[in-house]
Amino acid sequence: MTPPRLPGRAALIATLALSPVACEAQPARPEPEVVIAFGGDVHFEGRVQRLLTDPGSAFGPAAPLLSAADLTFVNLETPITRRDEPEPKRYVFRADPAAATALQAAGIDAVSLANNHAMDHGRGGLTDTITAARAARVGVFGAGQDIGEAYRPWRTEVRGVRVAVFGFSQVDDLADRWTAGPDRAGMAMAFDTDRAVRAVAAARTDNDLVVVMPHWGVEGDQCPSREQQDLARRLADAGADIVVGAHAHVLQGAGRLGSTFVAYGLGNLLWYSSGLFPPFSARSGILTLTVRGRTVVRSDFTPVLTSDSGRPQLLTGARADIARHNYATLTRCAELADPAADSSGLFGP
Repeated sequence: MTPPRLPGRAALIATLALSPVACEAQPARPEPEVVIAFGGDVHFEGRVQRLLTDPGSAFGPAAPLLSAADLTFVNLETPITRRDEPEPKRYVFRADPAAATALQAAGIDAVSLANNHAMDHGRGGLTDTITAARAARVGVFGAGQDIGEAYRPWRTEVRGVRVAVFGFSQVDDLADRWTAGPDRAGMAMAFDTDRAVRAVAAARTDNDLVVVMPHWGVEGDQCPSREQQDLARRLADAGADIVVGAHAHVLQGAGRLGSTFVAYGLGNLLWYSSGLFPPFSARSGILTLTVRGRTVVRSDFTPVLTSDSGRPQLLTGARADIARHNYATLTRCAELADPAADSSGLFGP
């Protein structure tokens, strides 16, 4: 009997080439994109207080835009408390507990408390704010019951992307009195720059995206101060991917500082300012960033004008085009690289 003929080497190779193999290379999975929206300063003073009679509608037409992002952050420039224990300062703010409901209804995920009004009614008021926000499922950062909590980031995960968010105040109004300590509640201060930088660098090691929201600058000045620029550079060097600031109450420029996206200030989102005249504190905007990996691949600026009620009003048409153009020009005095030169769509509709 003739033994069965075995296939030759060439036939065997051809057979294997046509057969699926378990080790066949799979296409690389694309990195997930995360959309993050940022708004400016928020309080509920004066005429804005009336909006809390219906907290679900307080942010008006801005709410759908804020809610549409995967994550949304604003600077909460008021304590949420019923206490009447004002600190020794000129402007003292306070909001009814319904303010926490208003934040949650607008889709705001977390708020910075590192600012010069979060402790307007002392440490008790700060504690009330943290309690009210968390009860409404709104996160807080930039302040805490001790120095460790104050400098600790708010953390979350979106589509497998680990995000850490910090708040630091660079405003010297009652800074010594309000600084968090080992056994006292307070805020994370940027004046302790080494501590702030170390916190950001530590978060870089075990998070995919690091965001910092500083409270800084000179009120009414559309160009960042040297102190702002120096801090932005140190935060970027420490590993911050996105830096979005507040405090000037006017728009300040945005752009790239190396690989870090920096927006120095977004003005007032929900505020008692009105009108279009200097210092333009009624002009604001919502900045929506699309992030892939550690890189902002798209940035959209939606111009906002504070209405007569204090509620944000979204600009459209020619007025929006002019506002976007004006905002884009602020990149120059911010001394940032112009992202509009790439395909990011900065300031796009």
